[in-house]
Formats: sequence, structure tokens, C-alpha cells
Amino acid sequence: MAQSTQLHVVTGKGGTGKTTVAAALAMSLAGRGKKVLLCEVEGRQGIAQLFDVPPLPYEERQIAVGLGGGEVYALAIDPEAALLEYLAMYYRLGRAGKALDKFGIIDFATTIAPGVRDVLLTGKVYEAARRRTGDRFTYDAVIMDAPPTGRITRFLNVNSEVAGLAKVGPIRRQADSIMEMMRAPETHVHLVTVLEEMPVQETIDGIAELTSERLPVGHVVLNLVRPSVLSDDSQTALAGASLEPAAVAKAMAGAGLARDTDAAAALIAGGRAHLERQHLQDAQREILDECGRPLVELPLLSDGIDLGALFELAEQLTDLHGGTGR
Repeated sequence: MAQSTQLHVVTGKGGTGKTTVAAALAMSLAGRGKKVLLCEVEGRQGIAQLFDVPPLPYEERQIAVGLGGGEVYALAIDPEAALLEYLAMYYRLGRAGKALDKFGIIDFATTIAPGVRDVLLTGKVYEAARRRTGDRFTYDAVIMDAPPTGRITRFLNVNSEVAGLAKVGPIRRQADSIMEMMRAPETHVHLVTVLEEMPVQETIDGIAELTSERLPVGHVVLNLVRPSVLSDDSQTALAGASLEPAAVAKAMAGAGLARDTDAAAALIAGGRAHLERQHLQDAQREILDECGRPLVELPLLSDGIDLGALFELAEQLTDLHGGTGR
């Protein structure tokens, strides 16, 4: 019997769009009638900006409804608020915990012991993923917009982070329970990248680090993929060295455009730059084909990201619903 609902952890190098992918995945699951909790742990309020809602508090709040009738709830997890909740839950320090906060003790504790901070952040996700309403989990899925790839293994591997701080006691037991969930079949860590050299290499390194710590890698999401706008004949012509501006200007005139050699030269330069970008994308995609994880592609949307764009991207993330297919 599953001890928690399905947990999707979404990470990626900064600038690759991991928050957008996490939000689109939430909308994708809601589109299938699921009740989803979308959690933010970095304090950037990126989820609120995407859904055009007020800044998220430390409480679960409905922010969207999927096309299939499912609901998306969101939560911004603050380490100080999580510690107050932890003290109230395990030590019954209600007012006393708030008094500590006034003296800055909580901020001090989470700053000098980042391992404890991560336990508090992931601990809230753990509680939400295990929570039941009657005989069912409260949420059909929990999605975490997690820290970047370079920090994700350390963030999720809370056992090693608290090893030097707590050998026994409630914090250690909490860390052990979180690790059990993080390595469970219901958990999937998805990595978001763009088809550029540095993000792709960081993704490959991230997969290796997660695998070495027995953390379950899900899909690799190729985000902001540029479609080719050139026909095969145009690509062949641009790849050759014999294409001259005069010939392109003549073709422009034949199409009813001004016969402008300078404009033709600019078109050739732009076309070759586009072709080079496509070749770079193809080369990075080939590298990721060897990473051993399933790939999902999301296109670059020229009009930017709003709620309508999230619906559009959501339709292409259905493969992630099952996690990894492992």
C-alpha cells in the first residue's frame, strides 16, 4: 500500500523554465480531473506570477481549475513558518515558538544549519503528500518546484545533510521518513533543460548524482525548443557556399518584393544563423538521447507564458503523469 500520493519534483538549471514546467504539469494533471498541490520552496513567488494571483501565503490556496475539472492548489513554503509549525506539532510550542521568532532564533537556526532548513521545506511537502481525507489521499499528486539542478541532490538527500547535526531524535526521524518517501516508487524527479551545452551538461551531471544517491529520476523535459522554419530546399541552399545575394534578390523580385541586394544578404545571414541554431539543438538532443531517461519536448512560445500558454504546454506533458515508466 502506498504511503504517499504521487510526488513530482521538478528541477533544472536557472533560466530553463522549471517553474513553468511545474505549473504546466499541474495543469496537465488537473486537466485529467486530478486534485493537485503545487509547492514552491525558494521564496521567489514564481507560481503566483505565472497564474496572475496575489503572492502565495504559507497555506494551501486554490489558484486554478483544469479543463477536466481538476483543481490546482498552491503553497509557498517558508522555512521559518515551517519551523514554527514543526515546533507546534512535535513540541507543542505554540506561543513559545512565536516568541522565539520575535527574538530571531528561528532565522538564526535555519541560517547556520541549512540541512535543517531543507528538512523543514521537504518536511512540509512530505506532510502534504501523506495527508489523507477519509480513506483517500487529500491530493492526487503533489508537485514541487524545487531548487536548481546543481543543488537538487543535496536538497533531497536530507539524511546526509542532517547526519552531523542530529544522530537521533525527532529531526533525525523526520529526515529518515522523508528519505523513504523520496526513494519510493511514487516519487519522480524530472529535470528541465534547454538545448544548449551548459544546461545539457548540468542535466547529465544531475542525473548521475541523483542516481548515485538512489533518488528516482523521471523524465528530461526539453524546454523552449525552437521549431525549424526552413524547408529542406532552403536548408540545402543555405548550407552551400554558392548562394549569392543577387540571386536571392532576383527571386524576391519574382515574388513581387523589392529587388534589394542588401535585404537579400540580411536574409541569407539570418537564415544561416537559424540553421546553425537548429544544428546546435540537434547535437544537444543527440547527447540527451544517450542519458537513459525518456525525453519530452516543449516548444518556444513566441507570445510568452500566461495561463493560456500553460494550458497549451499541459497537453504535451501527459507522459509525465505516470512518472518514469520504469
